[in-house]
Amino acid sequence: MWSSTSPAAAVAAHASLAVLAAVLTAAVAGCSGDEAATVDGVEVPDGYEVTLIADGLDRPTQLTPGPDGSLLVAQLNGAEGEESGQVLRLDPGDSAERTVLFDGLVTPTGVVAIGSDVWVMEQRRLSRGAVTGGNLEVVFDELPYNDRSEGTLSVDEQGRLLYNTSGSVDGVEAAEGSGVLWALAPGSEPEPLATGFKHAYARTFDDEGTLWQTEVSDGTYDGQPPPDELVAVEPGDDFGWPQCIGDRQPVESYEGTQERCADTPRPQALFAPGATPTSVAVAPWDPDVLLVALWNERRIVTVDRTRGDGPVRPETFLTGIERPQHLLADGERLLITDFEDGRLLAVTAAEG
Repeated sequence: MWSSTSPAAAVAAHASLAVLAAVLTAAVAGCSGDEAATVDGVEVPDGYEVTLIADGLDRPTQLTPGPDGSLLVAQLNGAEGEESGQVLRLDPGDSAERTVLFDGLVTPTGVVAIGSDVWVMEQRRLSRGAVTGGNLEVVFDELPYNDRSEGTLSVDEQGRLLYNTSGSVDGVEAAEGSGVLWALAPGSEPEPLATGFKHAYARTFDDEGTLWQTEVSDGTYDGQPPPDELVAVEPGDDFGWPQCIGDRQPVESYEGTQERCADTPRPQALFAPGATPTSVAVAPWDPDVLLVALWNERRIVTVDRTRGDGPVRPETFLTGIERPQHLLADGERLLITDFEDGRLLAVTAAEG
């Protein structure tokens, strides 16, 4: 789904999505929490444990809470661009048992449940369907994007759906409607929550209500590749892309200036060009620690959420997963979708 340096999920739209009614009981090594096994090769600091919750998935992307304690997971279920993607429900008592809710998707990267609806993001298409499965209703099609996926879906405290339209340029400005983080309230038209992103791929809220957003960049600006970022978002923020990148750095080729970029929010953390932060979550064991999955760097890092004067330095927390895709704080455990090996893993702070 990604290149070696940046996200690339260019896919075609799919109009009608049918449910598979049968419950699949595939032969997987996943099991309930009581039977979970430790995972060889995955390294975390002393005081933490990693267990295998389920495997046998096929390129899983976003994981989200479902009804009655279940989990919903989107997966490619085949090669990129094929009409084979799915949204599955994993039962809480036995994660080896799963139900296909929606099928025939093209590279689904976003899924979230809001009330009785499940929202799904494919390439340029946002749809919704019942939590029990069935057909998806297209809400928006042909969304602005930059030949890559639109990333994950989220819901805020007001029950609004948050989604991204990835950035493309028109001259020296962002193309109309692109590079925007949108908020969609029930029965309303979408409103821009923040602008000036290249690719606002994933986000989470902390216990104080702060919205933390990952920014995935690519290409070159004044001949140099840009860093990826983690930023705190306030309504109305403009992060300056394409005139500004990184920590308020002007891009002369897009007529960026020091004055223009001085008005943009500073990032909480910077990552190496091409690191590809596909997810962020608050650590279940420490509300002041943010965990970020760096897809191309094959690791999960910690970022202190304390706001200071400029970016803080990320520290490695977990290694040994080839492509850490999505993070979900689920009670006292951190859940991780492993894109490459098709696994769902859990990290917990060891007792005692």
